[in-house]
Amino acid sequence: MSPSLHNEAVLLSLRFFAGRDDSCSPLATGHWPLRQFGCGSGQARHHRGFTLLEVLIALTILVIGLSALALVSARMMSSGTNSKYMNLAAVLTSEKLEDLNRWSTGDPQICVPTGAVSVGSLTSDVIQTTTCAGGESYAVNYFDDVTLANVNGAVSETVSGLNGAGNMVYTTTTHAPDGSIQTSQSATAPASATFHRRWIIEAGTPVNGVRRITVLVNLLDSSVQPPVTFQMSLVRP
Repeated sequence: MSPSLHNEAVLLSLRFFAGRDDSCSPLATGHWPLRQFGCGSGQARHHRGFTLLEVLIALTILVIGLSALALVSARMMSSGTNSKYMNLAAVLTSEKLEDLNRWSTGDPQICVPTGAVSVGSLTSDVIQTTTCAGGESYAVNYFDDVTLANVNGAVSETVSGLNGAGNMVYTTTTHAPDGSIQTSQSATAPASATFHRRWIIEAGTPVNGVRRITVLVNLLDSSVQPPVTFQMSLVRP
């Protein structure tokens, strides 16, 4: 082949490979292949991507991580709700103990009838006529229901009890944001109660001459788990 024809062949070859992948260029390969697989616009190029298995593994790890995060968040919310109701139960227990502690020793609300060792119960609702050693006597209930409500910033507490005629009445005390307090009574029970309280009064416990008062408060909302229960005692003459 004459030098001129050789130069024209090289020029045509370079023009043919212009714009193609450098890895396919004769300048890169050092030879003139008759056929270059994977090179040129007419051949398929292979680019490595994510396989289906890799995508599935990544999605599995992501789902496990999100599930764990959701579980932790749910437990934190449940724990916060439980703590809120436990604090309320502790306040209502202390409130009832203070209420029972204000009665005089010979009042049926707090006395233990002669010959009895205790009055009231922590396991059942008790209403009975209690007669004290001094002769004073009337019907006493050793349990009540407490309903708490928060409307427009005013906190209301409704407590069940017996009136002078021995009938069940519901006393609502409302604390307004401006500091005012309003009290009302109704013979109709609230739509739903929040807490149930029971108490027992034990004579001569833990030593003679004193009585022990124990109050148990239970949250009535069964959706709160674990169940909220709070118990507290005091000793008085």
